[in-house]
Amino acid sequence: MSDMMDPGVPHPTGAERRAIEADPLGSDHADAALAHQDVPPPRKLPFALAVLALGGLLGLGGWHHWGEVSAAEETQAEAVDFVPQVRTIAASRDDAPMRLTLPGQTEAFDKADVFARATGYVAERKVDIGSRVKKGDLLVRIAAPDLDEQLHQAQAQLGQMQAQVVEAKANVDQAKADVTLASVTDTRTSTLAGQGWASKQTADTSRAKVLTANATLNAAQARVKVAEANLAAQQATVDRLGALTGFENVTAPFDGIITDRKVDVGDLVHADTGSNTPLFSIESEAVLRVAVQIPQYAAIDIHDGVAASVAVPQMPGKTFSGTVSRSSVALRSSARTLTTEVDVPNADGNLRPGLYVAVSFDVPRKQPSVVIPSEALVFDAKGTRVAVVEPGDTVKLEPVEIARDLGTTLELRNGLTGGETLVLSPPADLQDGGKVALAEPAAIRPVAAVEARAE
Repeated sequence: MSDMMDPGVPHPTGAERRAIEADPLGSDHADAALAHQDVPPPRKLPFALAVLALGGLLGLGGWHHWGEVSAAEETQAEAVDFVPQVRTIAASRDDAPMRLTLPGQTEAFDKADVFARATGYVAERKVDIGSRVKKGDLLVRIAAPDLDEQLHQAQAQLGQMQAQVVEAKANVDQAKADVTLASVTDTRTSTLAGQGWASKQTADTSRAKVLTANATLNAAQARVKVAEANLAAQQATVDRLGALTGFENVTAPFDGIITDRKVDVGDLVHADTGSNTPLFSIESEAVLRVAVQIPQYAAIDIHDGVAASVAVPQMPGKTFSGTVSRSSVALRSSARTLTTEVDVPNADGNLRPGLYVAVSFDVPRKQPSVVIPSEALVFDAKGTRVAVVEPGDTVKLEPVEIARDLGTTLELRNGLTGGETLVLSPPADLQDGGKVALAEPAAIRPVAAVEARAE
């Protein structure tokens, strides 16, 4: 049916169709006959349209590719010729005293635990925690009847010793009289014996009595020395017991404040401090010590007389002046720090022992240091460096050595001399010799206003 509907296809005539139907085997001959018939040429318009469409597509693709290549070349040229705009700052040279702020703790200048030196019961308590006392004020009175009786007994024995001394001295006087009488008798008897009025035996007896009297005198004098020695020993006992009874009244050793109390009225206390607890703890507050650990880099410049200021976080806007009064000289090997004490006058009592404080020192510098902002630092495989802008707006990366990290700023030990123009936040691809465009220079904070804080 499709062949009949298509006018461009040749159709066999009726006779030829009948011949084909009558002789199917002759269809090959019919086909050959049909092939020899004239076939009309194909149409040219569809082919031309296809060629034009293909050419348009190829032209469009080429134009698009040329645009991409041109854009890439332009982008590459811009990247090669790109000059970044950077912010700059000048490295400053500072020779002002180094401001160093460290944590510290206030301590009492004098502190003591008060123990009992007399065994007995607490009869009276005069102070409590927080009481301010003066030197010599009564803190507590101890009732010690045993000690009192020992003192009375010792005093009575002292009286006996004194009487014995008097008796011994009287015996010496009597012995001296006996010696005198014996000497006179011996002289008279010797004279009579020489004249024949007395026998020689009587004269010898008189001589023996003189010797006996002298021996008695010597013994009496020795007893006096013994009595005096016993008297001195007993006097020492009385003095000791008297001193112990004096400890029944416990007094303040210095001006201060009672920080702890362990006893109350009626408690039994013992004089043995080795196994006993203290009655009170007392601390002075007129002058406070502030203990600070100075790190090694600043320890060399810290010495007695360096000024310091103390600030308490709970007292904003208020500082207390002090001076370095002593240090351990040797650094602690475990932390490489120098134990330093600052004495702070506290006549008004605003400061208290045990406070956490911030201590600031103005440490003299032995040589000026160069200060840069921390954002000017570059960390890479070549170490710690800074980007220095040289004449012609070219960049040179200079290695530096950091002495102190102050947070927003850094103190350098080596690398810069001061006055160099540095790039802030340098781009990651910035290289030596690269060009930069300078923005408005920034200002750096004075190092005197920077505080180094150590934990």
